[in-house]
Amino acid sequence: MAKASGQFAGQAHATLDTPLGPLGLTWADGALHGVDLEPDGSGAGQGVPAAVAEALAGYFADPSRPCDLPLHLAGTEFQQRVWAALRAIPPGRTRTYGDLAAELGTSARAVGGACRANPCPILVPCHRVVAATGLGGFAGDRSGRKLAIKRWLLGHEGVRVQA
Repeated sequence: MAKASGQFAGQAHATLDTPLGPLGLTWADGALHGVDLEPDGSGAGQGVPAAVAEALAGYFADPSRPCDLPLHLAGTEFQQRVWAALRAIPPGRTRTYGDLAAELGTSARAVGGACRANPCPILVPCHRVVAATGLGGFAGDRSGRKLAIKRWLLGHEGVRVQA
């Protein structure tokens, strides 16, 4: 675990050790800007703001614990609408890409694209969106480490997923 600091201003990067392995974090001006599921380790050793470390530790301890961490989600108006819909999915629940598409008046592929562009996975829970016939992808991948992370996150929240 990177050391936590009270600072939450200025552009900074750090790597935080979690049950998923290291997560790369980017923050500036009091808001989290990004969560990288496969960091290169360039931010290791910098202090993670205490609020960010506590929010993620809280999720890993109890996924039903609310997270009101300030997020800066840079994206299009459409992506913002999708990300807002993702944040409305409670822990332990899933929605299909098709369900969200119908709700938002768009296509399942467009919802998948917005999920792939999500700058703060876990905190904006795109892992709770699944395909109609299975797990679907995660962060642009349909196999490998990122899909294993999606499976872990859903299991952590009590969602049964097929292998």
